[in-house]
Amino acid sequence: MANNQSVRRHLDAFTPGRIIGKLEEGRSVTSVAAEFGISHSIFSRLWRQFQTTGTAIRGFSSGRPRGTTPTDDRYIVLQARRNRGQTAGEIARHTTQATGRPISRFTVARRLHGGGLFARRPVRCVPLTPAYRRRRSLWCREHRN
Repeated sequence: MANNQSVRRHLDAFTPGRIIGKLEEGRSVTSVAAEFGISHSIFSRLWRQFQTTGTAIRGFSSGRPRGTTPTDDRYIVLQARRNRGQTAGEIARHTTQATGRPISRFTVARRLHGGGLFARRPVRCVPLTPAYRRRRSLWCREHRN
C-alpha cells in the first residue's frame, strides 16, 4: 500500500464512550485526538453525533446481515485446506455443528472463493484414453525410423 493512502479502521464499541467522557470533562478535541492517535475529524464527527442524537453508537448498514463471522470464515477456509477432498456441503455441516448456526453450502462456496480456494483445477495435460494410447504407440512404432 502506498504511503499516502490511509488504512480505515473502525473504533471498537468501548472507545467512543471513552472519547465522549474525556470531551465531557472539558478537554479539547485536539488533545483527546492526540491521546488516542486518531484524526481530529473523526472526533469532531463523533462529538457532533453525540450532541445531536445523544448517543455515539455506530449507525447500521443496509442489506442482509452476514451469516458468518470473520472467525467462521477463517474456520471454513482452514477446513478446506486441511482436507482438500471435502465438498462445500460437508464443510457447511461441520461448520454448522461447530458454531450452532445453520450455514448453507453456497455460503461456504462464497467464503472459499473469498479465501482464494476454487473447485476447479487447471488441467496439466490432455487426458489420454487407453484406445488413444494404443493408437499413438502404434503410430510411433510405425514411424520409428
